[in-house]
Amino acid sequence: MKLKMFNLGSKDIGIDLGTANVLVTLKGKGIILKEPSVVAIDKRTGQILATGYEAKEMLGRTPDRIKAIRPMKDGVIADFTGTQLMLKNILQKACKKYSIGKPRVVVGVPSGITEVEERAVEEAILQAGAKEVYLIEEPMAAAIGAGLDVSEPNGSLVVDIGGGTTEVAVISLGGIVVSNSLRVAGDELDEDIINYVKKEDNLAIGSTTAEQIKIQIGCAVPTVTKTEMEVKGRDLATGLPKHIVVNSDQIKDAIKESIGEIVDVVKVTLERTPPELSADIMEKGICLAGGGALIKNLDQLLSEKTGMPVFVAEEPLDCVAKGAEKTLEDIEKLRNVLRK
Repeated sequence: MKLKMFNLGSKDIGIDLGTANVLVTLKGKGIILKEPSVVAIDKRTGQILATGYEAKEMLGRTPDRIKAIRPMKDGVIADFTGTQLMLKNILQKACKKYSIGKPRVVVGVPSGITEVEERAVEEAILQAGAKEVYLIEEPMAAAIGAGLDVSEPNGSLVVDIGGGTTEVAVISLGGIVVSNSLRVAGDELDEDIINYVKKEDNLAIGSTTAEQIKIQIGCAVPTVTKTEMEVKGRDLATGLPKHIVVNSDQIKDAIKESIGEIVDVVKVTLERTPPELSADIMEKGICLAGGGALIKNLDQLLSEKTGMPVFVAEEPLDCVAKGAEKTLEDIEKLRNVLRK
């Protein structure tokens, strides 16, 4: 497909279609919309009731006739209709606010995506009202969004920890040299916390509570001062509401196994990296992006385990969306980063 349609006057948008959040950027405007990847649907009519924050508030709280779901799982579409409705609603919001007609869209996808999954993403975005769809691999978009010069003949290593997948890629000369996609990321850490609290404290908590615990006191290496948090849930013995206090050391233990898997996939990627590029990475350091990059001391743990410097990108949550926008702005230079 030719890329000449990316003319200067066109209203092109970039989408980070994440498992946890959807971010929309407009060329020249930056991020114009950021919402959780959640949709609430009326089961009887099939009508969309809410998307984003409003729908997230409904998770685990809906009556029988309303279905609140996260239609993305492990970085790909798990519920096609739900994703399509969510995208349609999100694109309508963006298009209405900024007077965009049928936009051309660049969307970030996991590097391990299959052809079937790829077609599902394209189809969902086209049916949601896009004119053209182009795909960019998330680690490439994250690297561009983090300000790394991907077109240079120097190696860069990006670790993008999202909600559903952890993407690790070595990038050089505008292409991915070595990559690994692991379906262990933020959601898995939430699940670990749910299971830990259930096993240790006999308390049932929801995914929203688990996410709050992870954000507030989650850490990969013990913090200097132990932090605590009060958690409310349902006592599994009595079935009654109950609250307990958990601390950062407990949560470190809860997520230790999944964090270990993320560290291992980074090490495997480094082992497969050509020596010249390894030397570049040693000099520049490993770039951490995505929401998982915000877990306290994860950079420290990765540095200890790999022997390489590690830094967290500025605004790691926005890297993929910003990368999609930068690709739109400099399409001639970056055309080879798109999946053809």
